[in-house]
Amino acid sequence: MMPAARESLLDAAYTALARRPWSAVRMVDVAAAAGVSRQTLYNEFGSKEGLARALVRREADGYLAGVERALASSSEPRDRLTATAEWTALAARENALVRAMLTGCWTERLPSPTLSAVPSSSAVPAQRRADGPLPSPGDFVHLVRDRAVAVLAGPGGVRGEGAELVRSCELVVRLALSCVSAPPGEGEGGVAELVRGALLRSEAESSGERARRRGAGGDPTAGPSGPSPTAGAR
Repeated sequence: MMPAARESLLDAAYTALARRPWSAVRMVDVAAAAGVSRQTLYNEFGSKEGLARALVRREADGYLAGVERALASSSEPRDRLTATAEWTALAARENALVRAMLTGCWTERLPSPTLSAVPSSSAVPAQRRADGPLPSPGDFVHLVRDRAVAVLAGPGGVRGEGAELVRSCELVVRLALSCVSAPPGEGEGGVAELVRGALLRSEAESSGERARRRGAGGDPTAGPSGPSPTAGAR
């Protein structure tokens, strides 16, 4: 089957899920909505469980692709991290599967595939990948943090800033996920305001710590007294 046809089937499954609980979604209806036979659907995904895993895998990939776009949206590191947090909150608000993957809270309306790999005899490479491990909430923290670190460090990143940059990126990811689980109320500011405030406080604390180390004749490898790695463009 052509990739476009597989995408049509996944689109049909996603639309069906938006209208009714996964337990009420019928394979024959998904196939009809995509304009293919039920046998073609089974040949592609193997089973309803296989379709669920493929749908979850696609939505996970879509979320991570959005993270990449957010990290490329500005030249300022702080703005890139803020955009990533905003995308995380938006994706979770608009996509129930993304929200479930990020929080680990799968409602009865959703499919709930096991996160561990399942035996696969599929001849379809995309399905073999879907039958592999699916990311847990903790996996997403590390995936997004590591992608942010890789983008912000870039070629020629300052060596002494590595641990601090990792901490800042993980702080933003975890703060964004907390906003997914418990969205800020009125008057509390949005996710962007919370992230910017947290980064500014983190940068101030890091600068103070570096100054104390220099004053005490401490760690000779401590970074210079310039701004934090998230404070401005490289």
